[in-house]
Amino acid sequence: MHIHIMGVAGTFMAGLARLAKNMGYTVTGSEQAAIYPPMSTQLEQDGITLMAPYSPDNLNPRPDHVIVGNAIKRGNPEIEAVLNMQLPYSSGPEWLSKHILQGRHVMAVAGTHGKTTTSTLLAWILHENAIDAGYLIGGVPRQLQGSAYLGTSPYFVIEADEYDSAFFDKRSKFIHYRPRTAIINNIEFDHADIFDNVAAIQKQFHHLVRIIPSEGLIVHPLQDHYVDEVLKMGVWTPCETFGLNGAGIRAELIKPDGSEFEVYDHGKLVGRVTWSLTGEHNVMNALAAITAAKAANVEPKFALEPLCRFLAPKRRMEMIVDHKGVRVYDDFAHHPTAIEKTLHGLRMKVGDSKIIVLLEMRSYSMRSNVHGDAVIKSLAEADEVYVLKPKESADAVEKLAKGQKNWHCFDDIVPMKKAMMTTLKSGEHVLIMSNGSFDGLREQLVQDLS
Repeated sequence: MHIHIMGVAGTFMAGLARLAKNMGYTVTGSEQAAIYPPMSTQLEQDGITLMAPYSPDNLNPRPDHVIVGNAIKRGNPEIEAVLNMQLPYSSGPEWLSKHILQGRHVMAVAGTHGKTTTSTLLAWILHENAIDAGYLIGGVPRQLQGSAYLGTSPYFVIEADEYDSAFFDKRSKFIHYRPRTAIINNIEFDHADIFDNVAAIQKQFHHLVRIIPSEGLIVHPLQDHYVDEVLKMGVWTPCETFGLNGAGIRAELIKPDGSEFEVYDHGKLVGRVTWSLTGEHNVMNALAAITAAKAANVEPKFALEPLCRFLAPKRRMEMIVDHKGVRVYDDFAHHPTAIEKTLHGLRMKVGDSKIIVLLEMRSYSMRSNVHGDAVIKSLAEADEVYVLKPKESADAVEKLAKGQKNWHCFDDIVPMKKAMMTTLKSGEHVLIMSNGSFDGLREQLVQDLS
């Protein structure tokens, strides 16, 4: 059977392509433009034929089924051909639910922040406890088998996004997954292109809560206002909390940067974790994964040692340069809260050393200036901030930057990089923050500094 995937370069769709290929399907995929590493490398290694740009010609030979990515819109010549040819089609989440998740114990990791890291943590804990769990993660783990894996056990870990499924299916992706265990890491306003306010997001999360079995488990932080409001709408499933104070599974920081902490299970000391990650937010991600692993009969004491060996997924505070005293990190943070927490974790680690942030305001919410002054607050611990202005709100960003002595705005990465490199000194830390390609800035800095 031949499956064709439109929008194949996204981490979710690329993972879906890998799973379908491993199930024995013939898989092809298309994108608007040429596909670059790491997804192009993974797809090519999996033997998946890639085509660009979108075109009716990509449907020759005629596929048996088309999986349509949520970035595809009406007017796209390829989707118009799909509809005119009356080809069977579905969204990625729908296909995944019907063909892979049926009958499995789905462990869904949802929330505004931390989904990729927490999903990877949970899959890693299960793997290191001899549970051959399947997974589909919206990033590239460094210790597992790529971004997706079928697995042979009943368990399947999935990063569960609240974004809609396709242009013809406006339900959040996670509704399709029907999890038995669900982590709700946090809830904040995001995705301003499809949600009017946080209440609209909470409504989707409560749709998720409604379909979790009464014999399942909901894992959530203690005292997250928006999560608490969702659960007050009605919950029919046992809940377990995690956090730094008073939660069922809690942590006490041994080091302020979060690189060492003790774990307690309902007041009883389980043990200590010393790991390579930093930031209180990553401690919370670890606690969520430890708690959810209990649903797979992995007791917290057996989760700690794997955490000590855990490496964060690519683009999650990934150090990409360590040369002559200059360290460059690549991070996916694209929401003020995530930016602030990630930056604080680095500040706690490096002390008074200079931190330079290179920020691409790429997500719709950032480009449309929905977060406003919250962006300024989120960058308060940076010594210098270099911003690539989005075309849609260049004037608004300039207005934000006015009065911020350490902000520097640019229309292009070439002068941005030149200005930053001119003053760069040994002992300084450069933090790249973007959920996109940043016009190749990462690759250029690796080449220039290494």
